[in-house]
Amino acid sequence: MKGNSTLKYIAQQMGISVSTVSRALNEKSVVKEETRKKVQEMAKKYGYVPNEVARSLQKSSTETIAVVLPDISETFFARIVKGLENVMMQHGYMIILADTRERADKESQYIEMLYRRRVDALVLATVDCSGASATPFLESGTPVVFIDNIPDIVSADVITVDNIAASKVATKYLLSAGHRKIAVILGSKTETTGIERLEGYRQALYASGEEVDEELIEYGDYKMESGYEAMKRLLEKRRETAFSAVYVTSEKMTYGAIRAIREAGLTIPGDLSLVGFDIHNLMDDRPQMITTVCQPEEAIGKKVGELLLDRLKNEENGQKGIKMRLSPFIYEGDTVKRIHETESKYC
Repeated sequence: MKGNSTLKYIAQQMGISVSTVSRALNEKSVVKEETRKKVQEMAKKYGYVPNEVARSLQKSSTETIAVVLPDISETFFARIVKGLENVMMQHGYMIILADTRERADKESQYIEMLYRRRVDALVLATVDCSGASATPFLESGTPVVFIDNIPDIVSADVITVDNIAASKVATKYLLSAGHRKIAVILGSKTETTGIERLEGYRQALYASGEEVDEELIEYGDYKMESGYEAMKRLLEKRRETAFSAVYVTSEKMTYGAIRAIREAGLTIPGDLSLVGFDIHNLMDDRPQMITTVCQPEEAIGKKVGELLLDRLKNEENGQKGIKMRLSPFIYEGDTVKRIHETESKYC
């Protein structure tokens, strides 16, 4: 009988009504404490498991939060989810993850499925900056928080890093080390992460009085192979357009760029300095610690959780369309050669 017990069976064993058993297992209901403890002990003895589907229908809540990501293998997203889960688990919510593999069609399919399953809220790192895939949730009033890319929706809640500031931090750090010709490898031209990180790079160079050389700007798709190919293109140009440093705007592209540099027989930072983006130097015994811009991932996840809880508790209240950008910081590794020190403190 264990594992298949029902409220009715437990009630029969105890000689009480089914409604009393139900109230005893629902801690919000009024039942004598002695009765509650006995019912809970009996439920544990017979392996009673509440029917969460039926309960969710009664409450109009599934107590689940859907998180749709373009690549769940990236540490950046994993840490955001960790921060989110730390908040939501305390309030009884479960996290469901979906990986779109950077495909807009797969993103739409997942979101349609999750909407039919009546999840309580959606956290979305969209690859379609129109935000169209989230339409079912947005039109129904179900809370949605966008992370990473920012959709073209005024009323959308967004929590992400300040990408313009992130590129400023990286570029100014290289400038402070004496580098003037700085190449950059960016992500998608159509996503806000790529657009804003380019803008920060441009602003930092302009502010220092340096010109932006369009030949030193290359694009990838955030994957390792694209960083490798983009770096190879830059190295080919280096014969005519010299540069002493490169800034790579994603974790996987950074690793691809490093492979291309090493295959070319060059050393980092002896021949070429490098600043990565969101690299997690987790091992102290690594042969080289990468200088990198860092995002406060767990803090982003925590803020997302706090905003979702507020939305779920106060459906009709509160400001809509919150745009929260958290500050990045730089981790100083050993991949940047200091040509000379400048008096200005850039980071």
